[in-house]
Amino acid sequence: MRRHPLTAWCDNTRESLAFQLRPGNAGANTVADHLTVLGEAITQIPAEHRRDLLITCDGAGATLELVRHITTLNDRRGFQVHYSIGFDLDARVRTAIGRIPEQGWQAVLDPDGQARDLDKAGVAELTGLLRHSAGGDTLATWPTDMRVIVRREKPHPGAQLSLFEEHHGWRYQLLATNTPTGQIAFLEARHRTQARVEDRIRCGKDTGLGRLPSRDFAINQAWCATATIACDLLAWLQLLTLHGELAHIEPKTLRYRLLHTATRLVHGGRQRTLKIPATWPWATHLAAAITTILALPPP
Repeated sequence: MRRHPLTAWCDNTRESLAFQLRPGNAGANTVADHLTVLGEAITQIPAEHRRDLLITCDGAGATLELVRHITTLNDRRGFQVHYSIGFDLDARVRTAIGRIPEQGWQAVLDPDGQARDLDKAGVAELTGLLRHSAGGDTLATWPTDMRVIVRREKPHPGAQLSLFEEHHGWRYQLLATNTPTGQIAFLEARHRTQARVEDRIRCGKDTGLGRLPSRDFAINQAWCATATIACDLLAWLQLLTLHGELAHIEPKTLRYRLLHTATRLVHGGRQRTLKIPATWPWATHLAAAITTILALPPP
């Protein structure tokens, strides 16, 4: 039976903060559900860390009501809540892109912070063209502090492009943010951290969220709750006990190398000894992880 879930993840710790399993007829842009999941996700964050947040989401969740709600979170004294969300390549945006002079494009930063060639990728701000160009303010219903930034890059072979993109020969991606300062190249690079959240969603599916066991909604809800607990346990295992490559590998690889290792717990001399096959390539890593876990202070 088809389901339409919503998820929220913490980029800092890679935890699952909130998960809502919805019926298959639920809309992708149902604002009430988005606000519920967002509120539950913020509640999961320790109170001392809720005052300075960056909320990201893809274009499917980028609605006017969600942006307005996040904007109201800044009305509280001492709170600074920024958003960086996907934005549609609609008619008003296409018109604004056509008005950007070639010298208005700036270099895009690669993952190492180095500028890419402008003939391969560029970034520009559309806020002024959308707010003050001919035709009036096309963003009048959106919060006044919202900025719109566009990134263009040469499409890779096989990329699915719109007719507008095929005509121009560029692939366009847009984001909206309320961060008032900072170079647009940095803001665009910051938005790309959403890709790490997409990675966590993929790992969540590999940990059980991708396969529901029943046609009964309540059973599937319990399954999803268990799967998200498993996601959190894996995240904290990697954060607290693993190093190097093992701290970043996918759940499937982690299960093969460590979690499914055949070991034996031996009792003798008032001690417990965990015997790990010496020929197992990751035996020392597993032993170090177990030692670290046993040394952790109680919560």
